[in-house]
Amino acid sequence: MYSAAFLATIPSPDQGVWHLGPIPIRAYALCIIAGIIVAIWWGERRWEARGGTKGTVLDIAVFAVPFGLVGGRLYHVVTDPELYFTEGKNPWNAFAIWDGGLGIWGAVALGAVGALIACRRRGIPLPAMADAIAPGIIVAQAIGRLGNYFNQELYGAHTDLPWGLEIYQRFNPATGAPDALGGVATGHIPLPDSPVHPTFLYELVWNLLIALLVVWADRKFKLGHGRAFALYVAGYTVGRCWIELMRTDTANHILGLRVNVWTSILLFIGAMAYFVVAAKRGPREAPETLRSKGDERDAAVESTSDTPEPKPEPTEKDTTAEDTVDAGSPSKENGKSEKP
Repeated sequence: MYSAAFLATIPSPDQGVWHLGPIPIRAYALCIIAGIIVAIWWGERRWEARGGTKGTVLDIAVFAVPFGLVGGRLYHVVTDPELYFTEGKNPWNAFAIWDGGLGIWGAVALGAVGALIACRRRGIPLPAMADAIAPGIIVAQAIGRLGNYFNQELYGAHTDLPWGLEIYQRFNPATGAPDALGGVATGHIPLPDSPVHPTFLYELVWNLLIALLVVWADRKFKLGHGRAFALYVAGYTVGRCWIELMRTDTANHILGLRVNVWTSILLFIGAMAYFVVAAKRGPREAPETLRSKGDERDAAVESTSDTPEPKPEPTEKDTTAEDTVDAGSPSKENGKSEKP
C-alpha cells in the first residue's frame, strides 16, 4: 500500500551538491546563474524590439545583478535574523549565500538601484528598461525555484495528493551525520511529514503564467513607462500570498501573518496604484528615447565611415594636351603646322 502511494508522489533529488575535486558544485547556484542568463538574453531581445541598442541590457546587468544579489541576501538576513544572530548560530553564515536564502524583494529593490545608476550613466529611462526585462525576471525566479527543489527547502504541509513531494533524509557520506543541505539521501528514508505540498513547484508554475500574462498584455496594450513591470509585481504578489500561507518553514510573523505575506500585500497595492497612475503619461516611450547619447554618437560615426569618399574633380593641370585645343593656336598634324 505504501509503495503505491510512493509511486504517485514526486521524488526529491538525492543530493543538491556535487564535488569537482575540492570545489563544490551547488545546484542552487547553478539555477540562479541560469535564471540570470535567461533574463539578460530575453531582456536584450525585448529591448531591441522596442528600439533600444543591442548590448544595453547586458551593460545594465553589470550593475543590477551584483546589487540584486546583495539586496536579496540582506532582505533574507533582516527578515530572519534568528538564523544567524541568536545563541549557538554563526553570524558569518549570513554571508554564505551559496547555502540558500535570497529574498526576492530585496533583490528587486537593490537591483533597481543598480539599474538606475547604470541607466542614468547611459541616459536612458529606467521605466522603459524595467518593462523590457520584466518577463525575464519572473522566468528567472521560476528557474531559481528549482534550486529550492534540490535543497529540499520551502515546502508545505503533508498532503495525500498525487503530486505530493517526498522529502528524504540526507547524510554526510564521510561521517554518516545528518546533513540536510550538503548530504546525500541514501536509502530514500522519508521525513515524517512526507509527502508534502511542493510549494516551489506551485510558485514556479505561477511565475511562468504571470510571464505569459505580461507578454500578452504588453503586446496588446503597448504598455510603457514601467506598467509592464508593475503588472509583473502585482501578478507575482497575488500568487506569493497564497503560496506563502502554505509553507511550513520558519518565518517571522506580524499580526499573525508571515512577513512575506505583508510584503506581498503592500507591494500589490503599490504596483496597482503605479499601473493606473503611469497610464496618464501617455503611450509607450518613442524608440529614439531609448538610445543614449553615446549610442547616437557611435551610430553617426559608423554611418560616416560607411559612406564612400567622393572622387576629386579633375583640375586644369590634370588635363592633357591631346584633350585640349587652344582656339588661338594652329592645329598640327604629323608634326607640321597647318598652312593657311
